Amino acid sequence: MELTGIDISVFVLYVVVMIGIVVYASRRGTATKRDYFLAGDKLPWWMIGGSIVASNISSHQLIGMMGASYDRGFVNVINDWGAILIGINALLWIFLPFYLRNGFYTMPEYLQRRFGTGPRLVYSLLILLAYVFVEISGVLYLGGLALCSIFGIPILASVIILGILTGIYTVLGGLRAVIWTEMMQLVVLLGGAVVLALATYWAAGGWPALAETSKDWHLILPASDRDYPWTAYLGSFLCISTFYWAGNQFIVQRVLAARSEWDARMGIVFADYLKFLMPLLIVVPGILAVKLYPNLEKVDLVFPTLVKNLLPGGLVGLVMAGLIAAIMSHVSGAINSCATIVTVDLYLPYIRPQATERESVRCGRFAGAVVVLLGMAWANLMIAHSDRPVFIFLMAAYGYFAPGIATMFLLGIFWRRTTSVGAVTAGVLSIPLSEALRLGCPKMEFANRTGIVFWVCLGLCVAVSLLTKPKSDAELAGLIWNKESLQLPMDQRMQARGLRSPFLWWTIVMAAVLLFHVWFP
Repeated sequence: MELTGIDISVFVLYVVVMIGIVVYASRRGTATKRDYFLAGDKLPWWMIGGSIVASNISSHQLIGMMGASYDRGFVNVINDWGAILIGINALLWIFLPFYLRNGFYTMPEYLQRRFGTGPRLVYSLLILLAYVFVEISGVLYLGGLALCSIFGIPILASVIILGILTGIYTVLGGLRAVIWTEMMQLVVLLGGAVVLALATYWAAGGWPALAETSKDWHLILPASDRDYPWTAYLGSFLCISTFYWAGNQFIVQRVLAARSEWDARMGIVFADYLKFLMPLLIVVPGILAVKLYPNLEKVDLVFPTLVKNLLPGGLVGLVMAGLIAAIMSHVSGAINSCATIVTVDLYLPYIRPQATERESVRCGRFAGAVVVLLGMAWANLMIAHSDRPVFIFLMAAYGYFAPGIATMFLLGIFWRRTTSVGAVTAGVLSIPLSEALRLGCPKMEFANRTGIVFWVCLGLCVAVSLLTKPKSDAELAGLIWNKESLQLPMDQRMQARGLRSPFLWWTIVMAAVLLFHVWFP
């Protein structure tokens, strides 16, 4: 497909603006660890919510989720709406106060305070593996697939270009550059998604065509369903969503950079609204594409097929800029999170405890460069898994890491009797148990398999904790959930009255999500 002059102009404008933002953000300070990794703790609520969603929505959503919707239908919205019901609620009402009030840089720091060195190290290694071999590689692969399909650019070249460009501005600018570029990318992403959704809607026949598909809109499927059994709510959705949204450095790092706890809470609620909207812009085109192109060779080609065939010159540039924005924002967030964990949880505690601020920033930059290179290398191996929607593959891959991590966080914050040995047991056995169950029961749905492993990890953690010595109450002060943590600090409560109340806006979006579940069971 050839780009028009307008398409090229859109791309050039996007790149120029992004470079300008990176230069501006970088000059505002990367001298200290808190500047580089947490943007100096100065993020307002709208930047927190926007950056959370911009970093979460990427090629595995635009391309992968649209392809999965072409294959499975409306049920794919539960990946995002389930996050609103489970994981984002866990962050908002359970974990957030303890993260902010203790001044943590990273999730492993919380585990260090709660348990000790063992769980911190286990989490750090597990999450680095997940970021490199699931997040970064999967997003780069799908982005390369789209660029190859639309413009004929080889997948390998596409992956290298996307990885290098994103790596450069992330490594140089730190979290502040990541956040500022993510806000621009969110606007471009939303614009591109709206344009493509409307074009698909009208091409398929408008409201009558969409209404015809609604008879197959179901959010609760049989326990035997291969991808979305209802039993997943009891296990895999619970642990993956809790891990991804409440115990994931990649997401929570934006909340840790809030200028106040009110901003953090309102930012999370703002993310709820964006998470409610985005799947509709992605899933609906995927459903309608079945009517337009019923015999696609690969479901992950839905997005590039719609772009090639439905959009005129100029709009192609906008939508592809939106895709590039989604890829770069997601990958940059993962790179920065990896750099933070390597520096704060591995380099400083174990390699160079007396490192200066400058040395710490230098380590973060080096770690970011290594991570993006590993992600690019692994992305080129993912073609072997293209027989199924890559979005489903990525969800299944998280099923290996999530059970152990979710166990450590949930039991750690709710049950003061949980011990370090119990937490390490759950974390270490998560991957081996998942693989053993996959080999022993190859026909079992990944969602049910992940749920079983999660409950086994919970049971093992409880059993081992009962046999080992817990920390004293004094050591656990300020680290165990209590109902008082639901409230803002006293000096911020006046700020949360009336229309500025996070609880008010949270109630509205929760009601909307639950209403859809009632309408389309």
